[in-house]
Amino acid sequence: MTRRDILNAGTALGIAAELRAAPESYPNELVRRHDDSVERLLKMQVTDAGSPHRGGYPDEFGIHNPGSGGAILESCMAAYLCPQSRHHGRNELVDRVRLSVGFLERVQLPDGAINLLSTNFDSPPDTGFVTHAVASAARLAQLHSRKDLQSIPERWLKRAGNVLAVGGVHTPNHRWVICEALAAIDEVFPDPRYRRRIDQWLAEGIDIDTDGQFTERSTTIYNTVVDRALTAVAVKQQRWDLLDPVRRNLDSMQYLLHANGDVVTEVSRRQARNALGDLSRYWFPLHYLAVRDGNGKYAAMARMAEPKGASLAAAMQYAELRAALPAPAPLPDDFSKSFDEIQLVRWRRGLSSATLSLGPTSRVFSVRNGAAVIQAVRFASAFFGKGQFIPHASSKIAGGYRVEHSLDGGYYQPFDPPRRITTANYGTTRQERRQSQVCKLTQSMEVRERKGFSHLPPLPRHPARYPIRQWNFNTAS
Repeated sequence: MTRRDILNAGTALGIAAELRAAPESYPNELVRRHDDSVERLLKMQVTDAGSPHRGGYPDEFGIHNPGSGGAILESCMAAYLCPQSRHHGRNELVDRVRLSVGFLERVQLPDGAINLLSTNFDSPPDTGFVTHAVASAARLAQLHSRKDLQSIPERWLKRAGNVLAVGGVHTPNHRWVICEALAAIDEVFPDPRYRRRIDQWLAEGIDIDTDGQFTERSTTIYNTVVDRALTAVAVKQQRWDLLDPVRRNLDSMQYLLHANGDVVTEVSRRQARNALGDLSRYWFPLHYLAVRDGNGKYAAMARMAEPKGASLAAAMQYAELRAALPAPAPLPDDFSKSFDEIQLVRWRRGLSSATLSLGPTSRVFSVRNGAAVIQAVRFASAFFGKGQFIPHASSKIAGGYRVEHSLDGGYYQPFDPPRRITTANYGTTRQERRQSQVCKLTQSMEVRERKGFSHLPPLPRHPARYPIRQWNFNTAS
């Protein structure tokens, strides 16, 4: 352990001790939202004694995935144990907890894994995601000295731990999902196998680039999964160095926000690409580090994330999440910033923002001003059926950027010496033919910010009259 680790641990312990000494109290709105969600879950949960799905609930496609049991278990446990909840001490919730665990045990495979019935089978990563909620419920019971409740999911968690301690992954974030799950089980039912496996995954190093983005660059989904996982493992395993990549990602996100709080998703390598999303899933790491570090910018972002992202179950487990946020600091809203590794350029001028993609995508440019949004600028030429503009090269020019796309198209010669061509091999052999009459197309696009529009007047009441910030687009073929 380094001197910095010791200082970090001392800081965390000091904050936690100070907050634990205060009476347990949560924002009324947070408790109300949680109680409302419990009511919805109780109505959704299958209680028919003859149903094989008893204890879970169906998703929008009628599939009863294991995650439904974890959601009910965590939510009901938090409400039952929270003194401010209108469900506090309600015995029906314990009955529903037992039902959910019964469902989880029936769908658990012999090796301890679960199936995500829509796509992944015998899946350690999906077992990890479900474990987060199940272990959270056990931890809540442990913190309230309720061993009777803590023991309810014990068998399921230990069997899940068996597969998590040896199982593999699909995607980069799954490594940290499994680490978080193992750390969570280890906190309530310690086992040295869990810590050895965590160390094995962490020995690979954290996959974050110089722009502060993790491998999947999923700004509304998997970045948040990684940030939460690393923060949880840092706390539960006293691995305070893991908070540094979380900080780097959160610092990067300050420049990937539109004026209304929407997140830039053009860089994502996953399903979040070009989809609308906000900061809500970042609430846990933002609030935790805002309090721990006294960081006003994180506090400002945490306030944006809180309405949809705050979790009562998490707040009941982490002292920092119960603490008042520090005073918010202004977030960057007047800048031009390039992200070299993710090939993106961002401008913010108050209510106006623009995003230029320098990498391989047809959605080259987007711009916003208040409620006025141009989601994507795209263009194409009629050229051998493949003239869509996708940047292959970029350069900085006076006042902006130039992006280029080069294509060629030709005609194919007969083989010399001749070769026998059939319906089965025409396509596979075409690229082996010599070409002639090769035509070339180079397209370019220049984007410049016009001077004199650095600050916009206040928005009028009617969105139709929003003034649009002016940009110059020059294209050439």
